[in-house]
Amino acid sequence: MKAAPIQEKDRIIALDMIRGLAILGIFLVNMPSFFSPMLYVDQRTYWSDRLDIWTVNFVDIVAQASFYTLFSFLFGYGFIIFMDRLKEKNLSVPKYFSRRLMVLLAIGCIHAFLIWHGDILISYAVTGFLLLLMRNMTSKAMVWTGILLIAIPTFLLTLLTLLSMMMMDGGFDVYEGYQGTVLRSLEVYANGTFMEITRQRMEDWAFVNIANSVFIVLSILPMFLFGAAAAKEKWLQKVEDKLGFFKRLWVLTLVLSLVFKLLPYYAGENLATDYLQDSLGGPASAVFYFLSIVLATRKGMGLKLLSPLKYVGRMSLTNYLFQSILCTFIFYSYGLGLYGNFQPFHGLLLCIGVYVIQIFLSKLWLSRHHYGPMEWLWRMGTYGRKSPLRKSPNEKMRE
Repeated sequence: MKAAPIQEKDRIIALDMIRGLAILGIFLVNMPSFFSPMLYVDQRTYWSDRLDIWTVNFVDIVAQASFYTLFSFLFGYGFIIFMDRLKEKNLSVPKYFSRRLMVLLAIGCIHAFLIWHGDILISYAVTGFLLLLMRNMTSKAMVWTGILLIAIPTFLLTLLTLLSMMMMDGGFDVYEGYQGTVLRSLEVYANGTFMEITRQRMEDWAFVNIANSVFIVLSILPMFLFGAAAAKEKWLQKVEDKLGFFKRLWVLTLVLSLVFKLLPYYAGENLATDYLQDSLGGPASAVFYFLSIVLATRKGMGLKLLSPLKYVGRMSLTNYLFQSILCTFIFYSYGLGLYGNFQPFHGLLLCIGVYVIQIFLSKLWLSRHHYGPMEWLWRMGTYGRKSPLRKSPNEKMRE
């Protein structure tokens, strides 16, 4: 039997809404890196205006480390749906999922090295092969493995960080020595040629991904496993049956999110509290956001209010790449050249404005097409055959 992409009638609407929320949250976190050298400075001291500092703190608490982990959770959930559909057709899961990951890896490389250095797709693709190897674990084993993958490194690294701070009388400045890199980034992205920007882009990507590759995998893989476990337990198909469990978990993740997301603000900002904020607060808030959408969409009002998110979510890959293409055009020298001349509050407004436009553009596109353009390309690469992109007149009329 031939493999085929998922049909619209089989889609889980809540999953698309959560994807739409994740794309917004990722955009909020990414925005400062589009217009300033955020890799090499401390945002809390780099900006001086009160409104900008408020914006930085707002994004730090609400979004930092919360939405790439949420999207990782969704990736794991989607993997199980993908796997089950292949099994129903007696098709090879390793063959088709490997294809899917290789296409994603290719898209990620183009994105990272030719568009914007802050790509996450390469990390998802590489880590996805580990998920493939672990696909036959039980849901319980996936959850406990994910918890251990978070807990053990967090405990060891936090202990090591605290010991280092004690030995160095309170800590050290991790951004010390990057002033030259900051100035070079400001000059290259604002005034450099495309080739100069490409070299800087590759340097920035390597700065984040080479030395931190193990930590990146350890932050993504547990969420893949949590999402896969949730899909195996059919969370979104059995919401009413699991309602009590969902409410208890919602409260637990809310408390954990508040404790660890606010930790640097009430316990003092340092390497240890910042790390705990991301390593524990990020996954907790990701699950909290997931459950919040699930619980809110049980009722008609919540479903209606959140429904615009589904259009962006159904085209999540296209919209993610669109944000990078648009923002690098706005800020880099081969576009409007505004790099270094923007502040976080203005970035927040731009982020919201672009996202609203994406909702309308996505809705318009999906009224005429089955998939987003990048989703369609991803499917073609996965299944090895062309699937119809445009809707027929009869399909439009039925809607």
